[in-house]
Amino acid sequence: MADKQKKKAVRLLRRQYNTRKGLFGSPERPRMSVFRSDKHLHVQIIDDYAGKTLVAASTTQEEVRGDLANGGNIAAAVKVGTTIAERAKAAGITKVAFDRGGRRYHGRIQALADAARKGGLSF
Repeated sequence: MADKQKKKAVRLLRRQYNTRKGLFGSPERPRMSVFRSDKHLHVQIIDDYAGKTLVAASTTQEEVRGDLANGGNIAAAVKVGTTIAERAKAAGITKVAFDRGGRRYHGRIQALADAARKGGLSF
């Protein structure tokens, strides 16, 4: 059973590498990186030239989580998407390159992306 989990982890790392080799966050169009775990969702907007995180939002942050019972569902993803869009607009960021972190564009990742687009980010 542990061998199956190791193989899944290796496949995820391979997908992450293949996704990220085509993306590079510039100051004009930083990379919006999404990390999804079973319980939480984390999003960062990163300038890869400077190696700096410009804006971040996560379901572990109290002001984002609010009254959500679970940080690992679609409702939480929508909340994180709107929060990252608000924070990005406050930082003067409107265009980003979307890095889904090797995950399928489906479910929580898609909900987060749609909420960020509604909030004013374009990608």
